[in-house]
Amino acid sequence: MDPNQSPLSAKPNHLTLTAISAKNGVSTIERWQLKSPFATASEAGVSGVSFAQLGKTSAASYAVIPPHYDEEDDTDQPLPPHGRYVAFLTGEAVITIPETGQSVTIKGGRHGLIIAADTKDVSRVGHVTTYPTGEETVAISIPFADGKVPEHVVLEDGAV
Repeated sequence: MDPNQSPLSAKPNHLTLTAISAKNGVSTIERWQLKSPFATASEAGVSGVSFAQLGKTSAASYAVIPPHYDEEDDTDQPLPPHGRYVAFLTGEAVITIPETGQSVTIKGGRHGLIIAADTKDVSRVGHVTTYPTGEETVAISIPFADGKVPEHVVLEDGAV
């Protein structure tokens, strides 16, 4: 799975992205295509711009993660209660599934949007994220409203 492939590559009118999900209590890395298609705006100022509806979300937060931050140091933290979008704007994140060894590297920027849905109700251990570069990583976390994952199709199941 190439997390840096174009978000429009699987089907030109649907958003595709890397997702961290879970099956049988074990987190897994997948490639999802959101069911809501892109729509082209006709309003002044954005006419011709394509938009993808991301579904209902709740309070977003902006995070500045220090260089070489290692989430493994926080393994005693509980898994989050709700799935979320995470948009890595800068830097680099390496997401690893401890139980399987699967990993994916996400570079901040155009291809930095992922879904983290391996929550405490579906995963025993979750995933670990490390930030290996010497620069800060900036990310926006956008939880799903009411914990509801957006409708999607799994394009690659457990593929890395």
